[in-house]
Amino acid sequence: MDTKTLKKIKKVWKEGPISPEFIGGSIAKHQSKTEIGAHEIFLGQVRADNHGDETVTAIEYSAYEEMADPVFHDIRESTFDRYPITCMHIYHSIGTVKVGEISLFVFVSSPHRHTAREALAHVVEEIKAKAPVFGKELLSDGSYIIKENKS
Repeated sequence: MDTKTLKKIKKVWKEGPISPEFIGGSIAKHQSKTEIGAHEIFLGQVRADNHGDETVTAIEYSAYEEMADPVFHDIRESTFDRYPITCMHIYHSIGTVKVGEISLFVFVSSPHRHTAREALAHVVEEIKAKAPVFGKELLSDGSYIIKENKS
């Protein structure tokens, strides 16, 4: 068994929106890690897209967690293999997230800014391409549309 499968799968799921307090607390916990020289953060926010005459008011996220957890784990571990980063955290919402609220929080740290920036971009693109997370866009008239990820 390789070392990737021996590492514990970290839970990425947060019920509802990811709060600014949670994000701030995550950042604050890294002040004691003095080998870090750069943090890069991605915050995915629900936007009020228009679909005809209707506007998105929220997204209801769902996932088959037993299938999604290993995908997030593989994205995480392959990023550590590819980039010399110090730390990475991924959190994704499950449940309803209103327009303006945060549904995806990715936090990458490394000794140098270029590495952190490249690793973060890689992680976000991998999540969008591979993670089996489903979004139902709730519209202002009470109807919904199944969200499709676009690169």
